[in-house]
Amino acid sequence: MASSPQVSRSSDAEGAEALHRLVLSSLDDDQAVDTVSIPLAGKSSIADHMVIASGRSTRQVASMASKLAEKIKAECGRVARIEGLPTADWVLIDAGDVIVHLFRPEVRSFYNLERMWQFGDAPAGEA
Repeated sequence: MASSPQVSRSSDAEGAEALHRLVLSSLDDDQAVDTVSIPLAGKSSIADHMVIASGRSTRQVASMASKLAEKIKAECGRVARIEGLPTADWVLIDAGDVIVHLFRPEVRSFYNLERMWQFGDAPAGEA
């Protein structure tokens, strides 16, 4: 099995925050639904932020993912890894400092990643 190239992480917090803002702005421009950002800094070494959003259809999910990867390359000079684009039920974009999960709504509710990654940050009534 061939290994995929590693996506590099930024060494400065300012670069990570700029990437995070770019991701949120791009998803907002593309009318993503129910966008949630989960801070991971100090909680996990995989990234500083995880962003989860939904599209209304596989076509919208695929379009959002492709546009986001293009913007990351153009504005940050990074090549983001993308998994799941052919079926576009769940697309993962690894941009190094920010991990993005784009779902169709039914698939998102099934996997419920927000609950898995909340780290006890949710109020007691939401458990």
